[in-house]
Amino acid sequence: MGHGHHIEIKQENFVVPAKAKRFAILMMVIGLVLTGIGLATLGGSNAHSHDAVAHETEAHAAESHQENHGGETAAAHESHEEAHAEAHGNVENEKFGPRAAFHAEEKPAMTRFWANLLVAGFYFLMISLCALFWVAVQYVANAGWSTAIKRVPEAMLTFIPVPFVVLMLAVLVAKTDLYHWAHYEHLHLGPGDAGYDKVLDGKSGFLNSTMLLAFPTILVAIWYMLGRKLRSLSAQEDQATKGDVSFFKKSIRYSAGFAVLFGFTISIIVWLFIMSVDAHWYSTIFGVYNFISTWVTAISIIALFVVYLKKEGYLAIVSDEHIHDLGKFMFAFTIFWAYVWLSQYLLIWYAHIPEEMYYYQIRFEDYKANFLGNLILNFCVPFLFLLMRSAKRFRPLLVTIAVTMCLAHYHDIWFNVFPGVFGPGMQIGVMEVGVYMTFAGLFIYWVLTALTKRGLIAVNHPYIEESAHHDVGV
Repeated sequence: MGHGHHIEIKQENFVVPAKAKRFAILMMVIGLVLTGIGLATLGGSNAHSHDAVAHETEAHAAESHQENHGGETAAAHESHEEAHAEAHGNVENEKFGPRAAFHAEEKPAMTRFWANLLVAGFYFLMISLCALFWVAVQYVANAGWSTAIKRVPEAMLTFIPVPFVVLMLAVLVAKTDLYHWAHYEHLHLGPGDAGYDKVLDGKSGFLNSTMLLAFPTILVAIWYMLGRKLRSLSAQEDQATKGDVSFFKKSIRYSAGFAVLFGFTISIIVWLFIMSVDAHWYSTIFGVYNFISTWVTAISIIALFVVYLKKEGYLAIVSDEHIHDLGKFMFAFTIFWAYVWLSQYLLIWYAHIPEEMYYYQIRFEDYKANFLGNLILNFCVPFLFLLMRSAKRFRPLLVTIAVTMCLAHYHDIWFNVFPGVFGPGMQIGVMEVGVYMTFAGLFIYWVLTALTKRGLIAVNHPYIEESAHHDVGV
């Protein structure tokens, strides 16, 4: 169904408004100041002070039976229990059953900073990769409606190297503090040795320093090169003769290759960087869960940039129909996120297998407010407010929900990492806010600058007319 009138399609060249530059720079400056304050106070408020460690040890010292800690030998359990039983005793009757072991230890003060870089780097890397996946999916699906907004995700994907470098920096500097398995790797223990861990030894073929550094580097480099190729083909198409579909067909082939590769390998990145924080734990849908979390965030960010560009007088061919469809994607994948979240939780809760339970034990019993807040902000709020058709077209509300989802899904990644690294007692503080604001400001500045490098309208795309006349039909 069309609009019933002619729509002129012409190229637009974006110039970053001074107020947008000031906003992004101010956000970075405030973020750096808050991060600096957080760093300055680390010495006096170590993430794991002596008292905090004692509290954690008391809460987690009770691994009552040798079979409850997936793969640890009886000797390892007895050693741990003997060290703490006299002072703290056993704690067994938790809501999830006997507590699995959390080996509380005092972390270097800077671990909190590196953990924040791990969270921020992973979050913004995945958002940038999801923007690339959005571009590829539109080509593979032969979608026409999104052609008018394709330059936004193309600009977002150019950010991929920045968070990846930060992420790898955190891993290189602090991997033995962030990952229990990396510390264990350096002990070189064998069967029969005190402290030998059968589970970590069994996973060592995948969970090792070489894999952690090499595999993500190779994969991200390949993904990024494919993204650059798609962006280059899109730019060449603008200079081609009207009606020339050769660049479009090449884009479909490259997109299909990327989509298959990305679909089969993205979980590896999630397993290495995030799931291995809780190295004894595993979930068959954790990769999908993290992808969906950042996928819906990337769609929300696309919507924010589109609404902003419309407000500034750009994207003349973009109508409420396009914004409505972005709202529908936000709504749909919010539901899918909740489905995957609930599926993972219920399967582990119902099976009641000790080596699976402890991931949720610490997060539900020691971070209950975060646990419930995660569900409310990531599902209940966007679901209820985007349920109505009019809400998806009311831009102020859509922007508010999109910002809420960006913050909430950042918390989702934080919630995956911090309890596993530090145990009980951590909360979002000045440093967490500062690191997020720094990266968010840099991301905004980077994407707005990238938008100036290409025309905003893919004028020679074969589906640009269809996109300009897009109508949802209801």
